[in-house]
Amino acid sequence: MSYKRRWYLLVLTLAAVSSAWAVLGIAVENSKDKFGGEIRLIVRGDDIGFCHAANAAFEQAYKNGILTCAEVMVPGPWFNQAVEILKRNPGLDVGVHLTLTSEWDLYKWKPVTPASEVPSLVDKDGYFFARTDANPAYDKYYCGTYGFLQARPKLSEVEKELRAQIELALREIPNISHLSCHMGTAEATPELKALTATLAEEYKLGIVGYMGVERSTSLWKIPPEQKEKTVAEILKNLEPGLWEIGCHPGLDTPEMRAISTRYDDPNIRMSVHRAAVTKALTSKKVKEIIRKRNIKLISYRDLKKN
Repeated sequence: MSYKRRWYLLVLTLAAVSSAWAVLGIAVENSKDKFGGEIRLIVRGDDIGFCHAANAAFEQAYKNGILTCAEVMVPGPWFNQAVEILKRNPGLDVGVHLTLTSEWDLYKWKPVTPASEVPSLVDKDGYFFARTDANPAYDKYYCGTYGFLQARPKLSEVEKELRAQIELALREIPNISHLSCHMGTAEATPELKALTATLAEEYKLGIVGYMGVERSTSLWKIPPEQKEKTVAEILKNLEPGLWEIGCHPGLDTPEMRAISTRYDDPNIRMSVHRAAVTKALTSKKVKEIIRKRNIKLISYRDLKKN
C-alpha cells in the first residue's frame, strides 16, 4: 500500500472515531479532571454467547459481582441464550464483539452471513479462520498456518458481515452502547480500522480503546490462582480517573473443558482460567475493597451525556 493511501486511511479513521466520540458525548480531556477526583472503573467481560458456561458465568459475575459490560459474540453458538440473559439483566451494558475468527480446535462458529456471500472470510468448511494472522507455534492446535489476513479478505465482505452482526445485535438486544473487536481482527489493518470506525459512527456506537480509559488491564495471562489477588491489588492502587479491567468470565465445566485440546493441562486449561475470573469478580474481598475505596463501577453506556 502506498504512503498516501495509508495516510488517507488514517485520516478517515481519526475522523470517524472523533465523530463517534461526539455522538457519545465523550470528552478527551484528562478523566481525572472530568470525574472530579472520583475513581471510576469499567469491568468488561469478553465473549458472552461463546458457550453455555460463559453465558452462565456472565450472569453470575453481573448479579453477584462487579461486571459492568458484556461483549457479545453474535456468531457464537450460544448467542440466542445470551440474548435472553442480557434482556433480563438490562443494567448490564453490552458491546458488539465484532467476530471474524474462530480460534478453538474442537469448537467452531461461522459468519452470520451465508458463507457463499463472504467466501474470503471462511475456510474450506465455511468456518471463520482460527487466527487473525498465521502463527506456526499454533499449527498443532489450529490446523495449519492459514490465518484471516493470509486469506486476503475482501473489505466489502468484511463490511457485509460486520453490518450483519451489528444489526442482528441491535435488533435483539436493547442495551448496546459500543463495539469491540474479538482478537483484534476487525482493527488489524488500517483499512479494517477505518471500516470499524465508520460503522461505529453510522450506528452511533463507541469503540473500546477510544473512549477515554486511562489504563486497561487484562486478566488473561494472570495464573488462575493469582487472579483474585491481582484484581484486589489493582483496586487498591487505582488513582482518581477512568480505568478498565478486561476479562473472560467462564465456569470450569465439562462443556468448557472440551472446547480445546490445547489446554489439557489443568494448570493452563481455558476453563480453569475463566472460572478463576468469575471467582475474582464475585469475591467478597474484591467487593469490599470497592466499597471501602468508594470506587464507582460504571459502563461505556454511562459515558454518554445525560
